Amino acid sequence: MGQKDISLSGSREMTGREQTRTIIVRPAVDIFETNDGLTLVADLPGVSKESLQIDIDQGLLTIEADAKSRLKGETRQQEFVHGNFYRQFQIPNEIATEKISAEMLNGVLTLHLPKAEAARPRRIEIN
Repeated sequence: MGQKDISLSGSREMTGREQTRTIIVRPAVDIFETNDGLTLVADLPGVSKESLQIDIDQGLLTIEADAKSRLKGETRQQEFVHGNFYRQFQIPNEIATEKISAEMLNGVLTLHLPKAEAARPRRIEIN
């Protein structure tokens, strides 16, 4: 049948008493900008809301998650790699970090990063 082992370029080996292999996966991400802010959409297949961690510290947004396959049986072919998702983004100063919100639905994370009022474009009326 098909090949059972999948190697991933960029994987990292950990060493110690017991040698284990941890796979780090960079999730696919789309970022959209509007006048109101940024929307970040990340594909995180196999990730539950409970295993997802999103942090922002000094303008650095970090997304971390551990994906688990819920399927039973022997793998015959595998195209999705389940491992540790990890991505970081430098957030512009114009983002109101205290108003960032997140939604997780069917393995897709959507982050809403609103711009601060001072950074939003506005029209000035003439009197």
